Amino acid sequence: MKGSCELFFTYFSELNKMRINFANLKRQHNLYKDEMEGAVLKVARNCNFIMGDEVRQLEKSLERFTGAKYSISCSSGTDALLLAMKVLNIKPGDEIITTPFTFIATAEAIALIGAKPVFVDIDEHTYNIDSSKITDKITSKTKAIIPVSLYGQPANMDAIQIVADKYNLKIIIDGAQSFGSTYKDKTDSNLGDISVTSFFPAKPLGCYGDGGAVFTSNKKLADKMKMLRIHGQSERYYHKYIGMNGRLDTIQAAILNVKLKYYDKDLRLRQEVAEKYTKALKNKKIILPFVDKNTTSVYAQYSVRVRGRSEIREILKMQGIPTVVHYPIPIHLQECFRYLGYKKGDFPISEMISNEIMSLPMNPYLTDEEIKYICRKL
Repeated sequence: MKGSCELFFTYFSELNKMRINFANLKRQHNLYKDEMEGAVLKVARNCNFIMGDEVRQLEKSLERFTGAKYSISCSSGTDALLLAMKVLNIKPGDEIITTPFTFIATAEAIALIGAKPVFVDIDEHTYNIDSSKITDKITSKTKAIIPVSLYGQPANMDAIQIVADKYNLKIIIDGAQSFGSTYKDKTDSNLGDISVTSFFPAKPLGCYGDGGAVFTSNKKLADKMKMLRIHGQSERYYHKYIGMNGRLDTIQAAILNVKLKYYDKDLRLRQEVAEKYTKALKNKKIILPFVDKNTTSVYAQYSVRVRGRSEIREILKMQGIPTVVHYPIPIHLQECFRYLGYKKGDFPISEMISNEIMSLPMNPYLTDEEIKYICRKL
């Protein structure tokens, strides 16, 4: 039986414990509830569930928001990567350079095409691909580079573009976490040859299921991707290419049309939350996010580095503060990529970061009280 002091401590802790919501999707829905549900009901009543008017409306709105000439909506961020590689004629045996420190979809899509992911270690500050190490990995089989805009900010695109131009390589921006970010005042949806994003619900701009988009300013590529996402159709039942079923549902487009109207506001709020975190966490034992002077971040995550991560996460959890590790195992050490022959120690910075990184609750609706509570407990 617990002693009286322990019981009192437990009772007192419970009284003073907050329950923090990591992404707070319910709060966002409630803010725009009438518009969201009205948009969904309209689709349901029109019964135009595939490639309805809302899809075309969304694509036009995305073009205006990003500055990209062409926006092609699709079924997920992973399918967006597949569309990009298909349209660039990436084939089995080709090599694609990317980062080992990101969500698996980047390398997974490369493998699904039949190409070989070739990894380059990351920059210790931004956690994005280290552009100075790319040239060493280029071979006669290299066809493209896929930089990932991790946690919400683009990679060093000037340096990457110089390498791509020198070796005649294509660039696909994996902007699954960074929609609305900028590099030198240009949105990351308007960088490289093709840029992709994800509308997974927890992303800064998320729908209510899976969804994604591809961006390019090349009309030829855009026209072909529009066909590839619908089984390679040039018109109904006439198939010019071997394609895929990669369409965005009309209901998801309707939701995104509502949320996109408020996205600028949400981005500002996310950045304000990040600034408050940074100001409150000036502790030399915590390594805070670094945003390069050439970029802006949408803070898909607010990720800090700590020693003793497991113990810290458990203590925070007991205090009602959820945390997530993005990502605990670099891709080169994942079982499914064992066939590539990488081993522990091949990418030391990625491996070090994966052992220390920890994401704190991040959403536009965190209150000052919640932020202070999280920072105090951390």
